[in-house]
Formats: sequence, C-alpha cells, structure tokens
Amino acid sequence: MQPPAGTPLIIQSDASLLLDVHDPGFEEARAELTAFAELEKSPEHMHTYRLSPLSLWNAASAGLSADHVLGVLDRYGRYPTPENVRFFVTDTISRFGKIGLHATDEPNRLFLDVPDRAIREELINNKRVAPLIEPTDQDGRAGFTVALYDRGTIKQELTQIGYPVRDEAPLKEGDPLTVALRDTTLSGGLFHVRDYQVEAATAFHGAGLPGTGFGTIVLPCGAGKTIVGMKVMEIIATNTLILTTNVAAVHQWIDELVDKTMLSPDDIGEYTGDHKIIRPVTVATYQILVWRRDRTEDFPHFQLFRERNWGLIIYDEVHLLPAPVFRVTAEIQAVRRLGLTATLVREDSRESDVFSLVGPKRYDVPWKELEQKGWIAEANCYEIRIDLPESLKLDYAVADKRGKFRIASENPRKVDIAKQIIENHREDSIMVIGQYLDQLGELARELDVPIITGKTPNAQREEIYGRFRRGELHVIVVSKVANFAIDLPDASVAIQVSGTFGSRQEEAQRLGRILRPKARNSSFYSVISRYTTEETFAANRQKFLTEQGYKYHIEIWDSDG
Repeated sequence: MQPPAGTPLIIQSDASLLLDVHDPGFEEARAELTAFAELEKSPEHMHTYRLSPLSLWNAASAGLSADHVLGVLDRYGRYPTPENVRFFVTDTISRFGKIGLHATDEPNRLFLDVPDRAIREELINNKRVAPLIEPTDQDGRAGFTVALYDRGTIKQELTQIGYPVRDEAPLKEGDPLTVALRDTTLSGGLFHVRDYQVEAATAFHGAGLPGTGFGTIVLPCGAGKTIVGMKVMEIIATNTLILTTNVAAVHQWIDELVDKTMLSPDDIGEYTGDHKIIRPVTVATYQILVWRRDRTEDFPHFQLFRERNWGLIIYDEVHLLPAPVFRVTAEIQAVRRLGLTATLVREDSRESDVFSLVGPKRYDVPWKELEQKGWIAEANCYEIRIDLPESLKLDYAVADKRGKFRIASENPRKVDIAKQIIENHREDSIMVIGQYLDQLGELARELDVPIITGKTPNAQREEIYGRFRRGELHVIVVSKVANFAIDLPDASVAIQVSGTFGSRQEEAQRLGRILRPKARNSSFYSVISRYTTEETFAANRQKFLTEQGYKYHIEIWDSDG
C-alpha cells in the first residue's frame, strides 16, 4: 500500500526522523525541519535528522513553540508521532526559561530565579554548579545569587545539565557612537539593506527588551552577513569590537565600513599582527587574540576586550571562534554579542558553548529560499570520482588512516581533471581550492597561475584578489586560507581538489565563495579518489549542502574525461 503523498516523514521513537526524498512533500518538510532538527545522514533515498536538546532550545529561542514543532511532525508524518517523542519535544522546549537570570540591588551579583524546588535541590547538589551559587530569595522568589563574573560559566554549566537559562540581566550600553548607513556607497553604487537583513538585525536587537541583544544569525555565504552586522551597529549605536578570521577579512570589514557607513577611516582601528590601533570601531583577528609566547603564559591580547567601553562585540564566522576565546566571552556577558555564521556546526562539538556564551540562534533562512529570490547565485554541485594510479595503489593499501587520506587527496590525476574542468569553463572566473601545499604548488605551476597560501604576504594576497575581481586573472589557486570571509563576487566556479577530514563547515564556506549574485549560475566541483577513504569523508562534507537543498551530481571520470 502506497503512503499518502505529502507525508515524507517517518518519526521514530529514538527521536530520529527519516525524510523520504522521493515524496512530493520532501522540499516543504525539509525546510521546516531545519528550524528544529539536525541533519545526520543524507544518502540518495532517505535523509536522517535528529531532535536534540540543543536543536530544540535554539528553536525555542527563535520563538518556536512545542505546539509548532509537533504540528510540523504531525503534518508531514507518515505515521503518528510516538508518544515518547511528543513528551521529549514538550519537556525539552519547556526547559528553556525554567531558570531566569536577573539583576539584583548588588552591583556585582545577579539573581538566578529558580521557582521549582526540585530544580533548586538539584543545583545545590551538583558539584560543578554548587560553588557558583548562594541560596537567597528576591521579592518573594526563591533562587540563588551568582557573581557577575560567573554569568557565562553558570549558563554553560546549566546548559550542560539540561536547564538553558533565559538571561534577562541588563546589558551595558557602551560608549555611544553614531553609525549611519549610506544610501549611496562611497564607491558610487546604490546601497539598500535587504528585507531579510533587516529582519535578522531586528530579531537580534529585539527592541532592546530583556533577554535580547545577544545571539547568532545564520545566513548563507554571499547573503551579506557583514551588512547585517553593520545594520546592528546602526541600531545599537555604540563602540564596537569586530573579531574575524584573518587579516584579509579584517581589511574587508574596514573597506565595507568605510564604503557603506558614514564612519570615517579615523573612527576605525585595525588590531592584527601588523597594526594594533584601537578606535571606536576596532577590527581584530582571532589569531592575534589567542597568540602567546608559550603554553604556560596568559593570552596578552585578551586585554583588547577591556581597552574601551565596548557596547557590542561581533564574532564573524562564529563557528570558528577559538576555544580560548570562550573564556573571555564567559567574562564579558554584559556586552551585546552578535555571532555571524553560515553554519552552527563546529568541528570541536562546542555548539552548546556558542549557544550559552555568544547566544542562541536568533535568525535563520534557508539557502535555497534566498537563491529562489535571486539574492544568492544558483549553484550546481558535482562530485567527480577518479581512480588512483596503479603506482599508488600498493602505497595506499599499506598506509595508516591519515596516510591513506593524504595519498587519495594528492592523487596526481587530479591535475588533469582540474585542467579539463577549466577548459570546460573558459568564460568563468575559477578558484582551485585545496588542503596540501605541494599539490597546490604543482597545480599552480601546471596552470601557470598565482597561488595564495598562509605564507603569502597580505599585500600580495590582496593584489592577487584584486586582479581576480577585475577579471585580469581567469584562474587562481588557493589553500584553505580562502575558506573564510574572502569577497570574490566574480568567482563562478570552484574546484575542490582536497579538503579537511569530513568538514561540513569547510564545504559550506567553499561553496559560499561562488554564491555572490551574478548573471550566470555557479558550479562547485569536488574531485575525489574513487574507492578510498576520501569518499567517506566527502559524504560527510556533503551533509550540510544537502541540508540546504543542494543536490550533488556524481560522475565517474577517467584521466581522459
């Protein structure tokens, strides 16, 4: 008996969700699920999602109720939702806000409002939580006081034991700074903040109400996350510290701020290895913050967080926030914090720390939705599978796991495949992206094009990027330094010849390099050695793109195409 059309979802009692790709309701259901479930597997016929506490708490923080989540499950479910799953959804979402954090009359203490006596007893008897709290009551409400300094730590600990805190304690204003957006950019183009960018900034700010002013905005690469950051700066009008991934990204932020706001260059400082200028708006790299002479010393540049009375901190590419910086974000919980990212997936599994310390997801929009509206380019994704040369098969067979991955990644036949793809795209601007420098160096020599790696001086990098943007270069070869925050609006083809072990965030970032709106569709090629571990890792990298609605076309090529 055929299941009724429009019911693509099978909800299982272990909180996993199977989504039938072939059902007519697949696209609608997938768009709904991404708001409150995590994608685990995405093979050809059934995609597997999972409901988790963190996915449901992010949904709750974005305003989704248990009734909404259950309504989606009921609407698309092929069979009735199991009762234990209904309970799990209702109970998990209800935990968001069972504990509140508020101001007290004491300047250096906060009040942890815990109405439920059983939860209070649980906290008193928790070895990690108990040292942070002191029993009290405030205005007849039972709970605990917490040191202001421990505001972030207590939120981390309570999230870990299943009680995400609704933080409604006040945020400081910071020193005022007017940040007005231009109608016409300094370079002469018309400038307009798109509707979804305004919605994202507004969702973050929340009209300044308690419990808002901190959180994460999830938007595709190419959708203008920098513009969202500038809109938030305009709304909040305060001294702002912006942290990003590398020096090229610092310069991009500064260029965008000068081009699209009324800020003068004298208002903006660069804090990197080359310059340490602190101004009302300061843009710094994560690398300089976590630099120290040796592992026994403190991080000397953490003082940047206290150099001015910041009223806003923007964490660009927040999914890459280095673990040591979480220590500072725990301390400065009174400052408004905006995380910007294309994916909340972290390879170190510290998503819960982003949730607790930077803030929950405030806004998310599916990539395909923006593509359909023309805000990002339509992309075609291809996985090209090729055989290893006979001469490497024995080496591959006897290598350890890491060695196998490297041999597969550096398959010399990939050079010929890259040449064939470039030949097929003579009218496009092409980036060849990879992980291993020897492989990339050979590609650059064979193609007779410039190469950019972590060792390329910043001035030379920006000169090459500039020539590429202006169309003076048709092809460039880049290492993983190009994964993040590189503005290449004219790139329409990316050829990935090697990547990090199964990194979903990397796949998202690399695709994002070619998603800026343009007249022609974009193409993303991933070249994989057939019958090797590279196939397994590639399948994991595809999860994120599949979650966003992209389909991979898998083709088998030999060295002759």
